[in-house]
Amino acid sequence: MRKLNDKIRFWLMLVLLVFAGGVVNVWQRAGEASVSRKSLKDFPVQLGPWRQYGVDQTLDEETLRVLRADDYLSRNFESNGRMASFYVGYYATQRTGATYHSPLNCLPGSGWTLTEGPRVAITPANGGAAFEANRYLVQNGNDRELMIYWYLGRGRATASEYWGKIYTVVDSVRRRRSDGAIVRVMAPVGDSEDAALKAATELASQAASQLPPFVPN
Repeated sequence: MRKLNDKIRFWLMLVLLVFAGGVVNVWQRAGEASVSRKSLKDFPVQLGPWRQYGVDQTLDEETLRVLRADDYLSRNFESNGRMASFYVGYYATQRTGATYHSPLNCLPGSGWTLTEGPRVAITPANGGAAFEANRYLVQNGNDRELMIYWYLGRGRATASEYWGKIYTVVDSVRRRRSDGAIVRVMAPVGDSEDAALKAATELASQAASQLPPFVPN
């Protein structure tokens, strides 16, 4: 009886491997579907009460080689004396190994320490569906900031890097698309962490409503 079960498991495994190989082969031959989008350099400079402050920041060549993003935006915004930074890194395809990098991997290498807080709900200013974003207090020397970030791709916003990867695999097969982005907002923590969180979530809410033309659904 045991030998029979072993044979059944063997043949089931063989069938699964053949099927998986066929799916991967079809996926590779089909290639990435083409989607139209706007360049992030054209992202609005006014987001509700938040307005661009200064010029867009340019990342250095070493950082760009690590990120491998196809398009990105790093911009500061200001509203009634409050400041916040906004970053989007977009990847046209993740089939080649280029993918978004979690701040949890990047920031510690730059001298930042991170303290995780409860996730925060972001409701797009245009009335779109609310979603969860990660929340961290980050510090480098005397510089303390409240950071929130999430993953966005093909109409899905998620705080979980794990689920972001799963959705990417599913959409790669089902829709021939693996494009996506990481979105991050950081606000300086002065006397109040709550005030920094309010500023970050306000800017995130405004930005989330404007992202679809730049990170297609």
